Amino acid sequence: MQLLEKSFRKDRCILGLEATGLEEAIHKITAELIRRELIDETQRDGISHQLLERERTSATAIGRAVAVPHAYSDVLKEPLVIFARLNHPINVGAMDGVPVSYIFMLIGPEDAAKQHIDTLAAIARFMSDSEARFELRHAKGPAGLAEAFRHYQTRNEPVTLVGETDRFRGLRWTGRFAGGMIDDLRRRAPRYMSDIRDGLHTKSIASTMFLFFACLAPTVTFGGVIGVGTNGQIGAVETILATAIGGALYALVAGQPLNILGTTGPLLVFITTLYQLCYQLELPFLPTYACVSLWAGGLTILFAVTDASFLMRFFTRFTDEIFAALISMIFIYEAISSLVRESQDINDLENPSHALLTLLLALGTLYLAMNLQAFRRSRFLVPWMREWLGDFGPTIALVAMSVIAFWLSNVNLARLDIPDQFAPSLHGGRAWLVNPMDAPRWVWWASAIPGLLGAVLIYLDQNITARLVNSPDHRLRKGPAYHWDLGVIGVMAAVFSLFGLPWLVAATVRSLNHVRSLADVEEVVLPGGERRDKIIHVRETRITGFAIHIGIGCSLIALSLLKLVPMAVLYGMFLFMGLVSMRGNQFLERLTLLPMERSLYPQTHYIRRVPALTIHLYTALQLVCLAALWITKSTAIAIVFPLFIALLVPIRILANRFFKPEYLAALDAAETPSESSSSLPG
Repeated sequence: MQLLEKSFRKDRCILGLEATGLEEAIHKITAELIRRELIDETQRDGISHQLLERERTSATAIGRAVAVPHAYSDVLKEPLVIFARLNHPINVGAMDGVPVSYIFMLIGPEDAAKQHIDTLAAIARFMSDSEARFELRHAKGPAGLAEAFRHYQTRNEPVTLVGETDRFRGLRWTGRFAGGMIDDLRRRAPRYMSDIRDGLHTKSIASTMFLFFACLAPTVTFGGVIGVGTNGQIGAVETILATAIGGALYALVAGQPLNILGTTGPLLVFITTLYQLCYQLELPFLPTYACVSLWAGGLTILFAVTDASFLMRFFTRFTDEIFAALISMIFIYEAISSLVRESQDINDLENPSHALLTLLLALGTLYLAMNLQAFRRSRFLVPWMREWLGDFGPTIALVAMSVIAFWLSNVNLARLDIPDQFAPSLHGGRAWLVNPMDAPRWVWWASAIPGLLGAVLIYLDQNITARLVNSPDHRLRKGPAYHWDLGVIGVMAAVFSLFGLPWLVAATVRSLNHVRSLADVEEVVLPGGERRDKIIHVRETRITGFAIHIGIGCSLIALSLLKLVPMAVLYGMFLFMGLVSMRGNQFLERLTLLPMERSLYPQTHYIRRVPALTIHLYTALQLVCLAALWITKSTAIAIVFPLFIALLVPIRILANRFFKPEYLAALDAAETPSESSSSLPG
């Protein structure tokens, strides 16, 4: 490790090396060593010859964009390691097919063979760390390289009893009043300024532009559904206003700003079910809703100050995958059902082009967004262009398809259903402020029961999404803030209801797309040859969340302009977000194994460790749970939906009786293990 650390010193690192091949790189590195007086001119030819001979015998590109040309040379008295970062990657035929961007050149005497081999192993371990490669790529100079190495050492320090703490970071019961919230503040407050600085990047612009429309579409859609379900007492305007104010405030004061707030499907079902109950009992809806919300918000705050979020440590990947699949399916289902509904609602004899153009615009948006986002893996253009197209791909797709729709303006397409002016949605108008005292006195206390159910729903919806965002697979470094964020959500639920605004929580699909839009990824090759994107770094910032929701608020000023965006394009964005949020969901990946020939299974960590029958039984259990949740949310008992989510925990605990612990550990691992390991040339 000492030799590896020395390679990042000012006299031993070369940044911005220009080379078209490994042979040219070796010659240029040796020439630089002479200039820096690390070797003599007389040693140059001998060292270059030995390195190139070694390269011809066995290629030294070990994968992961790294090459380690090395050789024994008695002209040196002690081993020497030089690090070089290339301006442009070079293709040298690495086994994983990834071009080389980093070169570690190692030369030394034969009597230091043990140190030589240990250094090769240390380089392989260091460069197998995705965060280390990201930091090396963006380091500004030798100091940045040295800092990247120190960060790597810190992450890999031997630990004794902290494994449990790391696994459940932020989910600890302190035993003190508001102890968890105070700990969250202590953890996140020192990072506040870095949350701002990390957002000063082009990725933030791309993320904001994409997610503005990606968040506005479900906000308007869900607002319209709530408007129908509550007879216009809470509608699109209230939903937009709540999302804009709540999301912007959350981005400023929350501990985990990567969560994107919004009204979700489960909350929508709860509010519309409450309206039906009020209608049957002949109760005024908005005052009753305010009473229920005050109870729900107060109980949510109580959960926060009593560290109730620590119970989320009993939730595992089993639960997270089912919930994430449910929310992704809701997005895809809403998009497909809307497309089908539009094609059925028109008279083909009067407007035969409507259905076809709607379908083409939706599928075109999906196709263009998916392919542009994947363009960063293309062989065409230069790296920064590929990265730019990958980041701005969804926005480009939305704009391009909207322009096509405008060009074909002779075809009448459905537009965003937004009111013409900023005013409460209720026909005949109402005052913005809602007085809960207008509800009958007995409702003040009876509303505690639905308030408790609402608090449980808020607790689960918020915390499960927060768990998915803070997944170890996302490589977040600044830490979570479950308790503090739950308290913020509880305050919003109580206050917003006094203005007739809907509840907000961290929205799963929007939050996961937010994380991925701010992520740097690299392509990894699984043992079976399958290629997959792996997140290596996420820019944890408040700027994007704040800008997205301020943009949604500004849309209330320009309501007429938003009507220019066809709903068909937004349906395509719904499909894109639903499909993208499914990536990395092992439950959905395992579903594809059921009809697949066993010899063609991808060589993932769980397939190598768990018998096929056990995998299928475990997947079937998750599928049954998912079906139960879908049926529950779609029936008259939807108000108890949060209880069914909570039941996933005891079901997972009971699974311990039917599956071997080592199999469950592989299938339910908190973090996806590395699928491959680096190998050193002999």
